Amino acid sequence: MHNEHIDEQDAHTHRLPSVIGQQGLHNTFIPAVDVYETSTHVVVEMPLAGVHPEDVTVQVEQGMLSVQGESRKEREVEEKNYYRKEVRSGSFSRQVPLPVAVTEDGVIAEYGEGILRIQCPKAAPSNSKRISVKVTKKGDNK
Repeated sequence: MHNEHIDEQDAHTHRLPSVIGQQGLHNTFIPAVDVYETSTHVVVEMPLAGVHPEDVTVQVEQGMLSVQGESRKEREVEEKNYYRKEVRSGSFSRQVPLPVAVTEDGVIAEYGEGILRIQCPKAAPSNSKRISVKVTKKGDNK
């Protein structure tokens, strides 16, 4: 199950590891995700080391998973003379289209060892109804 749209989204995400928010003062970032499927669930894993679970919001609506939150730095030391600063803080947001229909009321989000793990139970396949086509003759009004 390879999806070109996912590859395209991944390419854009890797080009934007950290961006400046609209106000220009507030850092935002886009966390990476792994999405995979088991026989019963779609699972999304997102590394969020240093983020407190109470600062994360998870929502699933119409096949779209949305994760938002904030990583707070307890204290910033201004005197540091950084050579490289890649540890991110600020708000984050990520939307992920789910590859199959899920039961939204059954979604479970757990956080442990720096990883947010979201389990989305797959929805039961809908039973399509086959409808036979009745052939009528011209002038037959039945």
